[in-house]
Amino acid sequence: MNKNLLVDFIPFQISPEMINESMANNNGKLIVKGVLQRAEAKNQNGRIYPKEILMRESKKYMDSFIKESRALGELDHPDSSVVNLQNVSHNVLGMDWDGDDLVGEVEVLSTPSGNILKELFKSGIKLGISSRGLGSVKEKGDVNEVQDDFELIAFDFVSNPSTHGAFLRPMNEGVGSTKNDPISNINRIITEILTER
Repeated sequence: MNKNLLVDFIPFQISPEMINESMANNNGKLIVKGVLQRAEAKNQNGRIYPKEILMRESKKYMDSFIKESRALGELDHPDSSVVNLQNVSHNVLGMDWDGDDLVGEVEVLSTPSGNILKELFKSGIKLGISSRGLGSVKEKGDVNEVQDDFELIAFDFVSNPSTHGAFLRPMNEGVGSTKNDPISNINRIITEILTER
């Protein structure tokens, strides 16, 4: 099997009030928390990540990247398996498991892309966090199961996540209803247009 670039998205929405509170409680830094990836559940790309594979890769990611403060991600997915430093917007500070959800804390950096990310959040734009990795998939019924050769590369912020509920929020904040949210409707329409290509 050939390894391909696998990207998967989870939505994330933050209000300006949440941003202000997060920055006040974190010495001026915007730190958000939420679901980064989900195991054993079909995502919007029709893929399932077995938990044992995600657990292995999250441990490697924590040991190799998070502990060394280099768990960097970009604003939007590039078509590359390399994190481009000039596009870095955030750094993953920590990860842990909550059932089948891989939950993490992410610091939005004061880089050009990080400032764009912060302004998008301040404007109430619904974004998502998305994993980027290399691996192969095997068709099993109506899903594609990610195989044992999967390697986690990074988590990027994107406009349309594939993992349901992957929206990050400032630390210790609740989530408001997004039903009838105009930004969600715009994202849905854009997604429908893009998938018709």
